[in-house]
Amino acid sequence: MDNHTPEQRRKNMKAVKNKDSEIERLLRKELWSRGLRYRKNYKKIIGKPDIVFVGKKVAVFCDSEFWHGYDWENKKNEIQSRREFWIPKIERNMQRDIEVTQTLENEGWTVLRFWGNDIKKKTKECADIIERAVTAKMKVFRSIDLFAGIGGIRLGFERAFKNQIETVFVSEWDEYAQKTYRANFEDDFEIAGDITKIDESDVPEFDICLAGFPCQAFSLAGKRQGFDDNYKGLCRGTLFLDVARICEHHHPSVIFCENVKGLVIHDRGRTLQIIKKTFTDLGYTVFTNNDTTLNSKNFGVPQNRERIYIVAFRNDIAPEKFEFPQGNDDTKRIKDIIEENPVPAKYYLSDVYLETLRRHKARHESKGNGFGYEVRGMEDIAGAIVCGGMGRERNLIVDNRQTNLTPTTHIKGEVNREGIRKMTPREWARLQGFPDTFKLPLADVHLYKQFGNSVTVNVIEAIAEKIKEVLDNAD
Repeated sequence: MDNHTPEQRRKNMKAVKNKDSEIERLLRKELWSRGLRYRKNYKKIIGKPDIVFVGKKVAVFCDSEFWHGYDWENKKNEIQSRREFWIPKIERNMQRDIEVTQTLENEGWTVLRFWGNDIKKKTKECADIIERAVTAKMKVFRSIDLFAGIGGIRLGFERAFKNQIETVFVSEWDEYAQKTYRANFEDDFEIAGDITKIDESDVPEFDICLAGFPCQAFSLAGKRQGFDDNYKGLCRGTLFLDVARICEHHHPSVIFCENVKGLVIHDRGRTLQIIKKTFTDLGYTVFTNNDTTLNSKNFGVPQNRERIYIVAFRNDIAPEKFEFPQGNDDTKRIKDIIEENPVPAKYYLSDVYLETLRRHKARHESKGNGFGYEVRGMEDIAGAIVCGGMGRERNLIVDNRQTNLTPTTHIKGEVNREGIRKMTPREWARLQGFPDTFKLPLADVHLYKQFGNSVTVNVIEAIAEKIKEVLDNAD
């Protein structure tokens, strides 16, 4: 019953917000906590819905009871002051709500309306209805995994996209990497080998191309030969052109590439410019983090590993800008990734080899050169793990938990009594953000190479989340 004086009613009406009301904030907070991302007060469609999932075409209105005519046949009889004003005004609002809903539904939108009191008293139930509507309209993106390695990039995207991504094609030429990949991903197709021998028309249709270039072509640690590099009969540097060839044929929504930071300076920057221009010519808007390389140590793993990432959106869905994540967890240290139990004696260096490393380091230092051998503390951050050279020796640690130091492999001398050992493949997996459920089916020599060649899953996941936001909001 309306018992307010005209002056009280005017004051109350002035206090009513047309956006960011209490009920809107309450519902948005619940949706955000569930990982649902949305636009608010979206002006590009009729009615300016309070909450909008653009890519899913779900529009949510938070309707206050008075303004939108809750239980109107009864409530309008309770209005005592200025009936000639309020009744037509509220009925116009109600008619406009009907028109907005019909227009949006005719355009393929799912329209959900909630009364304010229902949002206040049953927030979770309202959010459940919205979540079901959004999930029902979620698109499953089809991806291909080129130069797949052991699947690190795929794993990062699967974490970010959850059940909204399906891998339909995998290419990896290294037979040992294929074995580790198959042990961890259950696909109903075979892994394709040499990508240069695969016709682009034989690749299934896809929405997202994942491509981690072979490290050796652009690495600062190698000869930096770029597009002129040859390795085992394959022109590894030019494998990028196979990415372009396949994407030109299928024209996916997104192309994602990862490479070593040496790509930025290779050939005075011309190599990266060729890559970017190629994608641009194919109809893509290209974003790179070449101004600021992303470092794994800022993404929840204790590894100092800088990499370059390229994200290319097809022009019809490309955002005006794309901001790469900077990471928000630099707290992890080596102590956080070491094995829980003492490791076998085979990971401990022999005293003879340890002394050889020390002599080499002293000789290089006397000449003013660096040398990869380094023993790190438990409170330190690991250096970048790499697949060759001094990759293991640059991340030695002291671990005195193993008391049985009887050699289990043929070594010169004895196992050192200083507790100095190599990290294990599982520890390298953790440095790269792989979960402990990730299977390690091969001998250590292959696993070290595979994790050294792989990506930091946490970084990939963070970038993939940003990519997903663009795809979800694509009109």
